[in-house]
Amino acid sequence: MIEKQQNWAGNYTYSADRLHCPSTLEQLQELVVGSNKLKVLGSRHSFNDIADTTQDLISLEHFDHVVALDREHRTVTVEAGIKYGQLCQYLDQAGYALHNMASLPHISVAGACATGTHGSGDSHGNLATAVTAMEMLTPNGERVVVSREQDGERFRGVVIGLGGLGVVTKLTLDVVPAFEMRQDVYENLPLAQLENHFDEIQTSAYSASLFTDWQSGMFKQVWLKRRIMVDPAFKAEPELFGATLATGQRHPLADMPPENCTQQMGVPGPWYQRMPHFRMEFTPSNGEELQSEYLVPRTHAFAAFTAISRLSDQMAPLLQISEVRTIAADDLWMSPCYQQPCIGLHFTWQKNWPAVKQLLPLIEEQLAPFGARPHWGKLFTMAPARVQSLYPKLLEFQQLLRAYDPQGKFRNAFLDRYFA
Repeated sequence: MIEKQQNWAGNYTYSADRLHCPSTLEQLQELVVGSNKLKVLGSRHSFNDIADTTQDLISLEHFDHVVALDREHRTVTVEAGIKYGQLCQYLDQAGYALHNMASLPHISVAGACATGTHGSGDSHGNLATAVTAMEMLTPNGERVVVSREQDGERFRGVVIGLGGLGVVTKLTLDVVPAFEMRQDVYENLPLAQLENHFDEIQTSAYSASLFTDWQSGMFKQVWLKRRIMVDPAFKAEPELFGATLATGQRHPLADMPPENCTQQMGVPGPWYQRMPHFRMEFTPSNGEELQSEYLVPRTHAFAAFTAISRLSDQMAPLLQISEVRTIAADDLWMSPCYQQPCIGLHFTWQKNWPAVKQLLPLIEEQLAPFGARPHWGKLFTMAPARVQSLYPKLLEFQQLLRAYDPQGKFRNAFLDRYFA
């Protein structure tokens, strides 16, 4: 028996009896074969029970190495426990980059891909869209490899596997040549400007993030991340549709130190030091928060903003900050962006689950007309039947779960709830 483990935010306590930290593949295989129920922990940045189990938790913290860089095919193969911050430094030194990153470089590659976690950018798919191949251990400890080239449609079902298909041990990712970026922040963008200018703002940069508390009809900050090589002579305008260029480094939360954030003020730097919001060497926050996110088809962006704004008074006591981003469509079965470009409506809440639990159904009701899909790793209260109705490939994914794990070794309450 172990002291019960918690996630990063401390809002969820895992129910597992044992935690294992194998250091070799052979040890990992023995654990998989010998357990009746198990789940793998990534960097513990999920806010719900997606990674919980009643018996054995496995940490892949020792599986954190780069296996190979294939310059000919522009791919990198990594062990599943590696974090983006570690991988990106290696890639940049080798002259390569990833197409996208989440706001935190602290998260594990395998965990982010398994939950459909995303970064930002009109032309950029979520992080799992970079995956070209995966190695997994099946319930009997056998190593299997699935790839984009060899497995076609099945591969598209496996990539965002929600931890239900096997223990991912390695991933191969597409890479691109390294590049430099700059980041400029604007303050106080009127919400009304987004009715006619949202597309223009989003397409003006490699990626864009808009932060608001949904009070007073304002987006407090707009973060624009641009590739320098596209226009090396670019100079940020002093105004953006009524918003003004920030005169210093900013944090999305006014009471948090801005030095935790990646460099702004248009200062050039490597891609991996600009695409995330937060620096790897700093803890982005104290963890005293809850998070929810809903992915809405891009065509409904302004209508969704208007709908959420109706709840400004109810959200005010609980909301720390809300972020809006865009994500390109993809063809991964369990991706919230499956076959539709989306906006992500992200909410960072005070750590008060009873109150947030009462508020989320109101948000979900407002977003229901737009077919909003919740982020798999964050908090939501949407009924299982509703979640299931939002995924055209749900039945096929259920078949995959049964095919890869017929005895349910990797199943848990989360998977039973949404994929029974």
